[in-house]
Amino acid sequence: MVRLTRDVIDYHALTEQVRRPGCGAVVTFLGTVRDMTDGRPTASLDYEAYPEMAEKQMLRLEAEVRARWPIGEICLVHRLGHLSLGEISVAVVVSAPHRAQAFDACRYAIDRLKETVPIWKKENWADGTSDWIHPGVNR
Repeated sequence: MVRLTRDVIDYHALTEQVRRPGCGAVVTFLGTVRDMTDGRPTASLDYEAYPEMAEKQMLRLEAEVRARWPIGEICLVHRLGHLSLGEISVAVVVSAPHRAQAFDACRYAIDRLKETVPIWKKENWADGTSDWIHPGVNR
């Protein structure tokens, strides 16, 4: 399941959504808005995307993860819009028969999502300035 949303991400519901009887592991990654980036105080973030393009790439990523690992289920959810400090911006939740598979698949999914999905992040700094960070830039 992939989704872009302007709503708060319900990671408890996503965790329950991926649980399967044949899967002994569920790994959840939550990306949150931190208060400091590269030594600069952050005030907030804004995320924008062209939804059809971003969701298409997220579906490709989901298929790629399924082809590489014997996962039970995967959820990729990313917020759009204005986010305050501490809010969850992205969730990746994966179930798999064993923990190593779940950890590997989840790590791969979040890393590839950040590298390949066209979602743009605007860092709003505490000093009132801002910078757009383009997909593929790891921060």
